Amino acid sequence: MPWNINELEKVRWDFVRAFIKKVESMQSLCQRFKISRRCGYKWWARFVAEGKAGLAERKRRPGWVEAWQRRWRPRILALIQAEKDFGPEKLHWLMEKRWPRQGGPAQRTIGRWLVAAGHGRRRLRRPRAGPRVARVRPSRGRRPNDVWTADFKGWFLTGNKTRVCPLTVRDLATRFVFAVRHVRPAKEPQVGAVLQTLFRRYRRPHAIKVDNGAPFGGPGPRGWTALSVAWIRLGVRVEFNRPGCPQDNAAHEQMHRVLKKATATPPAYTLAEQQRRFDRWRRRYNHHRPHRSLRMRVPGQLYHVPPTQPARPDWSYPPAWQRLCPDAKGRVRWRHRQRLIGQAFARRSLGLKPIRPDVMAVYFGPHLLGTLHATDLAGLRPVRWR
Repeated sequence: MPWNINELEKVRWDFVRAFIKKVESMQSLCQRFKISRRCGYKWWARFVAEGKAGLAERKRRPGWVEAWQRRWRPRILALIQAEKDFGPEKLHWLMEKRWPRQGGPAQRTIGRWLVAAGHGRRRLRRPRAGPRVARVRPSRGRRPNDVWTADFKGWFLTGNKTRVCPLTVRDLATRFVFAVRHVRPAKEPQVGAVLQTLFRRYRRPHAIKVDNGAPFGGPGPRGWTALSVAWIRLGVRVEFNRPGCPQDNAAHEQMHRVLKKATATPPAYTLAEQQRRFDRWRRRYNHHRPHRSLRMRVPGQLYHVPPTQPARPDWSYPPAWQRLCPDAKGRVRWRHRQRLIGQAFARRSLGLKPIRPDVMAVYFGPHLLGTLHATDLAGLRPVRWR
């Protein structure tokens, strides 16, 4: 319909009353109401046959659908009662077994009936896309500790079938390798502990360049995880490669190739021996192996611990902003409903900037995370990259 209103019945009644007065012809009246003559005669015929009640909005569902539901819904509800631990997939399989090739409901329809019967849970709706922000331009790394690069060398097995997951951290400007260390499990607390040790020994860098995979990146706002949020809170900028583009960190990947050839072809028999290989290789790489990109100098000649490091940011929000602190699961309560922000921001102080009475912009310090809408119950609408 061309009208941007909800009272369609009132509009149809106005049309019929105008036609009853016989002041305008059907053609001019349809032009004024912006409908076709066929639609106008249909409304008039409904009014003649049923009166004003005939102008009400009617169901658009075909009649055979209701007959089909009356046939299949009791059958499926009986299956749900008989097999309460079955999900939509198993119920569909059981239906096909009992009534083969009879045109029963699809698995998704069974899932809706399962939820309506009180034996299932609705899937959470995905939040809509939020405002667009510019990507952080990658830093080149001119001096020591300008940019560090971190990544996991692909896992492999030792001679006694122990899985090795080496984490590698390197300085971009001087090619100095800070650590080649087995981390298992390769999760945020373990990786964070390794980086904290390096921060105490070599001071914090200005930026860390990582890929988009766990534990560095995740599905939350801006792709941050609790690990990257902790680095940002320390004043370290987190730079992500483009998704599916390992060439953005090509120098680090080339270092992985050299590491694999020297220490894991073939691997050591035990994990302890493999770690000793990593340590010997790191000392040789830093102090005995020259690099063409460094004009045939070794990284140990160029790298030195800088006298200063990035200051911890002291963030404060304007007095007019509302402050929220997500719970352990990254949820906040706003407008009498729980809204999901992201588990990466659990127990972190967030600021809400009013945009409109029903829309708030969510900030983590100076970083825009997305927007909260009173009418959107799915949670935060995260920012998108330009």
